[in-house]
Amino acid sequence: MTTNTDEQLMTPATLAALLGRSVPALAQMRYRGTGPRFIRAGGRIRYRRSDVNAWLEAGERDAT
Repeated sequence: MTTNTDEQLMTPATLAALLGRSVPALAQMRYRGTGPRFIRAGGRIRYRRSDVNAWLEAGERDAT
C-alpha cells in the first residue's frame, strides 16, 4: 500500500462512519452499483480514498 493519503484503503466500517451511513447500506450500494468503486482483497472489501472522493465529486450539484 502506498503512503499517499488519497490511496489509503478504508474498511466499510470506516467509510460508513465517514459518510454517516450504515455498513449494510454500503453493502446495498455495492450490490446496486450506486456507491463508490471498491476492491475485494482476500475476500474483504476495501475502498480507496481517491475512489470515494471521485464518487463524492460526481454527486456534487449546484442546484436541485
